[in-house]
Amino acid sequence: MNDSLGLVEVVGLVAAVEAADAMSKAARVHVRSVANADSGLLTVICEGDLAAVGAAVDAGKAAAARLGECVGTNVIARPGDGLGDMIANKIGSIFDESKAKPAKVDDKPAKPAQKKK
Repeated sequence: MNDSLGLVEVVGLVAAVEAADAMSKAARVHVRSVANADSGLLTVICEGDLAAVGAAVDAGKAAAARLGECVGTNVIARPGDGLGDMIANKIGSIFDESKAKPAKVDDKPAKPAQKKK
């Protein structure tokens, strides 16, 4: 792993979603997962180049702080080789893009709405 890692720890799912949204919109980063730490603490983890990760972490921190829920942040430049695998495999995640399954789509056409009399 040559990319940098960015972490934003928040309290609650709403703050985590808000932080992840702000991070992905602020810079060209990949939101890797939302890890469930404990007691309502969630850590949004992103990866990308150092400048982009720094900007994304700042945006995520600001977004979560608007809700009053940011606990801490960190940017790790050029993390060690084993760290990426440890995060992917060992830390419990409530969201993991690689494990997400597509929703089933009904191929039947929708029925037109009927007017009430």
